[in-house]
Amino acid sequence: MIRKNPSGDLPVVHESAFVDPTAILCGKVIVEENVFIGPYAVIRADEVDEAGGMEAIVIGAHSNIQDGVVIHCKAGGGVVIGRHSSIAHRSIVHGPCTVGDHVFIGFNSVLFNCTVGAGSVVRHNSVVEGCQVPPGFHIPSTTNVHSDADLALIQPVSLDAASFSESVAQANHALVRGYNRIRNEF
Repeated sequence: MIRKNPSGDLPVVHESAFVDPTAILCGKVIVEENVFIGPYAVIRADEVDEAGGMEAIVIGAHSNIQDGVVIHCKAGGGVVIGRHSSIAHRSIVHGPCTVGDHVFIGFNSVLFNCTVGAGSVVRHNSVVEGCQVPPGFHIPSTTNVHSDADLALIQPVSLDAASFSESVAQANHALVRGYNRIRNEF
């Protein structure tokens, strides 16, 4: 479902993107080319800052937002999901937040008020808030990162972790083409 927010902003979705009919996109949302947005995802840009302004939620080209993901932002802040990035099932990205290009965010992870650098992997059930994850970092499953000092304990992304992220992105890119091909069948 594509709908306006109370400020009158309507999502802008590139014609090559696929948005599952059960997903909700509300407000100042920009979805770039070849993006896959899975079932029951909610992407909602509707809160304003003290001056009544609002930054957009931008989903970069060739990225995938999987089933049940929630992306939202408080007080008019924005969220940017980079190109070729994967936000896995039931994750929450609550802005202000920036996710770089070629990033993998694992199942049930939570990002809040943070930056995740390009090429990083945040594995399943992790929490990242209030910090700047440098490019190429691997955050293991069930890890909680609450400060830049916590990052000193985390190793750079291994080749296996990076290739896993790329394979997820490629699989979901193929889904965009497949679902767009059968779009009129349901």
